[in-house]
Amino acid sequence: MTLTLDPILRSAGIDPFEAQVIRHAYVKEHEDTGLQGINADSTDEEILVYTSQQSANPRIFPVMPPAIWVVFVREGGDRARLWSVVENRGEIANDGALRSFDLVVSDHMADLRNRLVIGWRSPRTWRLNGATAAGYPVMEIADAQPVPFPGFDRLVLDHQQLQAVMREHRYAAWRTALASVVGVYLITDTRDGRHYIGKADGAENIRQRWNAYATNGHGGNVELRGLDASTFRFSLLRVFDPATPTREIDAAESHSSSRSTLAGTG
Repeated sequence: MTLTLDPILRSAGIDPFEAQVIRHAYVKEHEDTGLQGINADSTDEEILVYTSQQSANPRIFPVMPPAIWVVFVREGGDRARLWSVVENRGEIANDGALRSFDLVVSDHMADLRNRLVIGWRSPRTWRLNGATAAGYPVMEIADAQPVPFPGFDRLVLDHQQLQAVMREHRYAAWRTALASVVGVYLITDTRDGRHYIGKADGAENIRQRWNAYATNGHGGNVELRGLDASTFRFSLLRVFDPATPTREIDAAESHSSSRSTLAGTG
């Protein structure tokens, strides 16, 4: 059974009937409008501006375009690679020939940017209703580019980012680094600024401990049960080699906890 765009849109919270799909092609300049086109070296900002400018002719572009635009870039004759999903916040200019829209890059399908490739059945068609494009086949979902590990002292993650680190292929180096150390960590509740100090020691490394938080938000800690994990920020206070005696890690945790407004055992 061929995978189509439809389930990918729906899993990202996009109703195909309330979206449109655009496929840009590389062109130096449009003959009908004289507008500058885009090329392989165009920046995201340039592509966003290019997308925001559309014909005022209702036969070319809908009078009332939907709020969600899924934007692809042509790749070969019958392929299109996802550039981004943008939110249309309304028309901001119309000179009778050209309309401009206030577009904002959305988080929808952010993990599939430059990775998702679909087959484009109509080579001369550049805009489709979402419901039509939803039936187009998925040709490829490329591996995500790896994200460099920033270092233990610069690691600050919200709960959503922590889940991505624990699950996505592009963060494999991060998981390796976190699995190589034990230590003391800090969870800050950004709603009220309260802190939770925890530790990973013995047979449990930081990756294992934080994976528990990624799974259920509270990691089994009574103090955190019932709280909204989306407001948590995770960071590391001290890291140690796994061979470090437990008493040294306990001492580091106690020192940190004495300065915290909310402390508990990790």
